[in-house]
This record gives sequence, structure tokens and C-alpha cells, in this order.
Amino acid sequence: MRLLYDLGIFLYGTLLRLIAPFHAKAKLWVAGRKGLLKQINQTVDSNQKHIWFHFASLGEFEQGRSVMEQIKQRYPEEKIIVTFFSPSGYEIRKNTDLADYVFYLPDDTAANARKFLDAINPKLAIFTKYEYWYHYFDALEKRGIRLLMISAIFREEQLFFKRHGGFYRRILKKVSFFFTQNMESVHMLKWIGITKVGLAGDTRFDRVVELPKTHKAIEQAKEFVGDKRVLVGGSTWPADEELIKDLLSRYPDWKAIIAPHEIHDEHIAQLMKLFPSALRFSKFGTYAAEEIAREQVLIIDNIGMLSSLYYYGDIAYIGGGFGAGIHNTLEGATYGMPVIFGPKYEKFKEAMDLVELGAGFPISSKEELEHIFAALQEPEKLKLAGESAKKYVHTRSGATQIIMKYLETEKLIGENGS
Repeated sequence: MRLLYDLGIFLYGTLLRLIAPFHAKAKLWVAGRKGLLKQINQTVDSNQKHIWFHFASLGEFEQGRSVMEQIKQRYPEEKIIVTFFSPSGYEIRKNTDLADYVFYLPDDTAANARKFLDAINPKLAIFTKYEYWYHYFDALEKRGIRLLMISAIFREEQLFFKRHGGFYRRILKKVSFFFTQNMESVHMLKWIGITKVGLAGDTRFDRVVELPKTHKAIEQAKEFVGDKRVLVGGSTWPADEELIKDLLSRYPDWKAIIAPHEIHDEHIAQLMKLFPSALRFSKFGTYAAEEIAREQVLIIDNIGMLSSLYYYGDIAYIGGGFGAGIHNTLEGATYGMPVIFGPKYEKFKEAMDLVELGAGFPISSKEELEHIFAALQEPEKLKLAGESAKKYVHTRSGATQIIMKYLETEKLIGENGS
């Protein structure tokens, strides 16, 4: 099975290199790994011990962010290295002040794992939610370096729990300790013989609970909104945007702020075709006051503002539910807004919870969206749904402190962990 795994890693990298000239993300993925190990060796002081955080992409970075913030706050002498698998994480957070170095993760081969660990000299590795790389985990285990998985969550249909999943179970058993999001994951790990596991919860709650207090004021959004009620479309895709267009035609007194998941020129052009009179955030200074007051849609054509934009909304529509799965529902919920999303949400525990609490509303058609939106026009229902969403976020914070207590008790951080 390991040979098949290695072959899969090789073929995946080869495929991305072949399509890179024609695919923007693949091009970034390939370019970011060219001469990477040499760059790391030249940049990082291998005599210095580091804490290594790895994230699949941007969402996982935000999930692990609260732990990095706490380490930086309590132990400013600690050096942190961050790696990303995906360009959508690296390109946006490559200059984060939470890390001393940020790199792409080299391909998971035995040689790369050995050279990478030699270069960064980690005293501790922390992975978030998922991404289980055999050679990196094996190299950490052989060197006696603790590997923690935080905000881990498992589902019965995953390979780890299948009869033919022995190789993948061996990868899991190389993890020193799992902090899971729910008790189901604790039970599933124990069922396959993994006992170094504890319930902590989801670290995302610790970050998003602070957003209403720390959000950045966005004067352009404030001016655009005026005294109107606002739908914020977060991380939307074309299928979501078509539904929002149809909805807005029925609610001319509402405004919409749309922050699409993809902001490349082609997608922004598609959005402008869908909403011909929409305002673009990057051109906001060119619009007259009358135009700003009149227009119904503001398109956000940059990255990094969404968590603050929710402050200006009344209802959130979370994109991705008609594709691979919905994006972050918690950032909208923490502002006390009901959240609406497409049908593919079952893999997201927080979405399931919000639905059960009457704070989240799944839809699969424009008729269902119109029905939900009409119901939320009732002030009492809108208020109750928003309050339930906010309460849900507040009552589930605290995972970061559990993880920090473990790190301190085990002397993995601070001068005793060096």
C-alpha cells in the first residue's frame, strides 16, 4: 500500500506540473515548490528550534490561528514556521505576522520529509483538522518529535475506518495526541485502537467569537449600506450568485454585499455581467453619492475583508453549498445573523448544529431561498434566529485554552520545551 501511496503522490505532482501552464492554481502550486528546499535551507536557522504549524489551506489557517496567537502572546520568544499545501492559503497568508517563516509544504516523499525536518529543526508539529502525510508523520515519529492534531474531526465513511484502511490507520497512529471537535471522533479513534485523544472542541470558535469586538471598520461598506437592510454573500460561487440575483429582484429594498470565493478577472467579469449596475469595491472612490445610495449590489474584488463585512449585514448567505461544500458559517453567525446555505452541508458539524437550532437554513432551489427569505422578513423570527446563532458561537469557545494547557503541562512550549 505504501508503494501505491508514493505512486499517488508522484502522479499528483506530475499532473499539476503538466496542467500548470493552463491552470492558475496549479501554476502557483508548482512555482511555489520550485527550488523550495534550497530556499528553506538558505532562509531558516537550523540551529534554532521551531514550532511547525501546517495547514491545508486558508480555512485551516483561520482554524489554527487562535493557538498561534496565544503562543505568540504568552511566549514571544518562540519561533513559528507555517506551511501550506494549497495556494489559496499560502498566497493570502504568506506575510502573516504570526509566523517567522511561511512556506509551501514540499511533496510528501521520504527524502523531502528528511531534508525539510533537517532544515526547520522542529521541537513540535501541529496540524489542523486533517491532512495526514505518511512520510512527514513517519519522520517526526522517528525523531521523537511530538505531533498534535487539533480540531480533528472524523466520519465513518473515511478510509481510516474501512477494513482495507490499514495503511491509513498506521498514519493516524503516528500522531502523538488528537484534540477532536466532537465526542463521536473520540469514540471512532478509540474504536481503531487510538487512545491518545481528547475532546477540546473547534478552535475556530475562539477566533470568531472575538470578531464582533475586533472587526475593522469599512467606511465604503457603511456608506453603501446606509439605512438599508443587507444580505452579505460570503465566499460565493456562480450557482449562489444566480440565486442571489433572482432574490434581489424580488426585494428591491434590500442591498447585497457579495464577496466571491474567487476574485480573478474572469469571475469578476461574470459577476458584473450578472449585476450590470453593481459597484466594485476597488472603484468605490469613483462613484457619486447618488449612485452609491441607488445601487443594490456591492462586489468585493479583494481578499481578507469578509470577516469584517458581516458586521454590516442582517442575513448571511454562505457560498459553496452547490459545489464541494459550504464555506465558513461561523463568521456570519457570530455577528448574530441567521445563515443561509446550499444543500451540501452535512459534512460540517457547525452547519448541522445551526440548522437544528433554527439559526441555519439550507436551501436547494430559488423557491426554497425565497421561502426562507420571506420568513426572515418577520422581525421576531429574524431576531430569534440571529440570537440563536450568536449564542451557539459563544457557548462553544474554549478549545484553544484546553490545547494551551496541554502544551504548557507537557512543557512543549516556553524555555523548558526548547
